[in-house]
Amino acid sequence: MAVRIRMKRCGRKHRPFFRICATDARAPRDGRVIEVLGTYDPLIPLTDARVTLNLERVKYWLSVGAQPSEKVKVLLKKYGPNGTHLEKQREAIEKLRQLQAARKAAAQHAAVLAEQKKAAKKALEDAARAAAEEAEAPAE
Repeated sequence: MAVRIRMKRCGRKHRPFFRICATDARAPRDGRVIEVLGTYDPLIPLTDARVTLNLERVKYWLSVGAQPSEKVKVLLKKYGPNGTHLEKQREAIEKLRQLQAARKAAAQHAAVLAEQKKAAKKALEDAARAAAEEAEAPAE
């Protein structure tokens, strides 16, 4: 059986996402795979953070004769076991994690502000209701 390392398309329309897989060369592109070796997300803004690979398994499949497709060959040259962009990839992934943490903190802050605004509005409504009830009450 000839094994190829190639990409399998996942994701929805206009939102591509690829799994890098070891598969039988005769299988269709999105068909059955032998093993998933990593992912490629072309819509991540940081170019070097787009690829994640299980390097040990990639080494194994290359050692037993698996042939990468043209695009996967380029990705392996950059981010594979002896890749030329590994340090840039680590930096990009760390920067991406920091951006995600900052977005999460901003979202939590916005939620707290929305909750405070809601509580202030409720307190104002309660005060207005109490003032209206005092105005309706007969004077003694």
